[in-house]
Amino acid sequence: MAATGDDAAAMDSISRSPGAHSAPLIVTVECRSKGEGSEDALVPIIKKNNTNSDGGVETAEEAVEPAEPDINELCTDMFEKMSVFLQGELTATCEDYRLLENMNKLTSLKYMEMKDISINISRNLQDLNNKYASLQPYLDQINQIEEQVSALEQAAYKLDAYSKKLEARFKKLEKR
Repeated sequence: MAATGDDAAAMDSISRSPGAHSAPLIVTVECRSKGEGSEDALVPIIKKNNTNSDGGVETAEEAVEPAEPDINELCTDMFEKMSVFLQGELTATCEDYRLLENMNKLTSLKYMEMKDISINISRNLQDLNNKYASLQPYLDQINQIEEQVSALEQAAYKLDAYSKKLEARFKKLEKR
């Protein structure tokens, strides 16, 4: 709808004035009945008020079609469904956090078990090291005995070889 006459001149002067862009925009909404006999068919009227430095107020009216009678039911239904959806989303998120909490608790328990096991292994390893240290003198004696047995075995082989040579000489001398 185009503005004519005084309204057009007022809008033209406001759009050209330098202070027009800095004035606040005031919007008001009124509801008027569409006709005399239809009281429940209200038409919302939107008024936009611009104030400028001249003190003049511009008003514009826009007629909007009346709301459908079942729009309230549709809005209520939409909000109920949105509420159910959001509750489901929040419930799912809460369940995810509970699952993470339970997983963290189980992981913590597993780490505590592993800590106990590692402490036991460390203690047993230390006990084994202490036992090995206490057995070390006996192991050294066994090594010395083994070396002596080796030396004695070598001496026995040499003695056996010498005795065979001696026997061979003796048999040779005997034959002569």
